[in-house]
Amino acid sequence: MIDTILTHPGGAHKDEFLACSVLLALYPVPVVRREPTPEDLASPAVCVVDVGHAHEPERNNFDHHQLPKDHPPTCSLSLVLQHLELYEDARQFCDWLEPAEWFDCRGLVTTSKWLGVSPETLTKLNSPIDITLLRRFALARRIEPGQALWEVMRMIGEDLLGYVKSMRARLDFIAQYAQIWELDLADRPAKILFLPRTEPLPEEPSMGIDQFIESRGLAGEVVGTVYPDRRSTGYGLSRFRDNPRLDFTRIAGEPEVHFTHARGFVAKTSAHDVAQLKQLIAKAGIAAV
Repeated sequence: MIDTILTHPGGAHKDEFLACSVLLALYPVPVVRREPTPEDLASPAVCVVDVGHAHEPERNNFDHHQLPKDHPPTCSLSLVLQHLELYEDARQFCDWLEPAEWFDCRGLVTTSKWLGVSPETLTKLNSPIDITLLRRFALARRIEPGQALWEVMRMIGEDLLGYVKSMRARLDFIAQYAQIWELDLADRPAKILFLPRTEPLPEEPSMGIDQFIESRGLAGEVVGTVYPDRRSTGYGLSRFRDNPRLDFTRIAGEPEVHFTHARGFVAKTSAHDVAQLKQLIAKAGIAAV
C-alpha cells in the first residue's frame, strides 16, 4: 500500500509536478517535499519522485538524474508512465510530452534548437497557470487531501490518465469501423477516411481520427474525413490537416448541405447514404496545387 508520495524540496518543475499528479490519481495520499532517507528509498510504500538517484520501479523510486548524459531525454513523468505501461500511448497522444522531456533534461537553449525556434519564442508560451501551480507547489512542504493544490493535482492526474486510456480505446474503435475511400478529386486520386455511424454514438465522433490516420502512416495520403455529426443524423465533412484539395464552399448550394464554413475547410450534411456522401466529396474536390 502506498502511503506517501515524496519529491525534492526547493524549485519545482513540470515533470515532478505531473508525475506526482499521475500518482495521486492512483494513490490519494499526502505529497511530501523533502530529501528522501535511505528508509524512504527502501520502502515500496513511499513513491520517491525526481530525487534519490534511483530508478527502481519495484520499490516505487522514479528518479532520472543518475542517467548518463547521452541517454534519450527522460524525466520523472516518463518513468512513472513507463511503470504504468502507458508511456508509448502517452508519447503518441500527448504532443507536449516529448518537449517536456527535452526541456527538463536539456534545458531551454538546447530544446529551442531541437524544436527549431528561438528561446524567446519558448518563453512567450509560458502560462500563468503553469507559473502559479509550480510556484505554489515549490512553496509547500506537505500537500494533504482536501487542500486546493492537492485536489487540483489529482484532477490533472485523473484527466491525463483518462485521456491516454480513452484515446487508446478510441483508436481501437476507429480501427474496427473506419473505411478508406479512394475517390477521384478533379480527376486526381485521393483518399478519404470514412467513419460510419454506430449505436451508441460516441460523445465526440471525430475524436482520435487525426491520431488514427497518423498511426497508420496515412497522413501523406488522406486529404479529408467524413464522420458522424453529433448534432444531427448526418455527417461532418472536413479537410485533413487543411489539405487544399477540398473546398467545401463548392457544395454550399447542395440541398442536403446545411452548413459550410466560409473558409471551406468543413461542412455539415444531412445526407447519410454513402453514395451521396462520396458525391459531395467529389464535388468539393479541386485540382492538386
